[in-house]
Amino acid sequence: MPQNTPARVTEYRPVTTNEAHHLNRFSEAHGKFRYCSCMRWRLTSSEFGRAAKQGRIRNLQHLAANGVPTGILAYANDEPVGWCAIAPRELLLGLERYRKLARIDEAPVWSVTCFFIDAAFRRNGLTLGLLRAAVQYAAANGARIVEGYPVEPTATSYTYMGSPSTFAGAGFRDVTPGGRERLIYRYEIPAEKAPSLG
Repeated sequence: MPQNTPARVTEYRPVTTNEAHHLNRFSEAHGKFRYCSCMRWRLTSSEFGRAAKQGRIRNLQHLAANGVPTGILAYANDEPVGWCAIAPRELLLGLERYRKLARIDEAPVWSVTCFFIDAAFRRNGLTLGLLRAAVQYAAANGARIVEGYPVEPTATSYTYMGSPSTFAGAGFRDVTPGGRERLIYRYEIPAEKAPSLG
């Protein structure tokens, strides 16, 4: 393998109690991820504003160690190199209070809120792979609808939430109500079986 060629991603795994230390290892290796620790949508705006960096780190570690759904890690040679945050929407207090992404109906959903990819693995389809794995994880836990809130590539904020083309590539469809500023995409999982996402 050429010296500058990154290892191939070989596996996607949900973060369970057993993988909590892998999430911490990923966090320690990626300062921008560690700063927020994916707490922006889990905490209310006021809670997030009051929380220091170390508090956000501890919050994520506590959730993962206690088996609360947090997300999916992508691995290359057993090293975590990519992340997708997914959880039941009701656990995401900041998202629930964000009026621009208010619920479009009362259906229970799981929400995809963040992607973070190691710099050496970007632009290689890893975001799409993580999203597909996130849908499978949600389906295995009884979810029937998975939502995402993508932004266009030209956006200057919320870019970590993925692009419309990525969600469309994973079979999501645009369900944004007319007049809404922020996009909402959905994947509906058949009740009789988990999706085959390849």
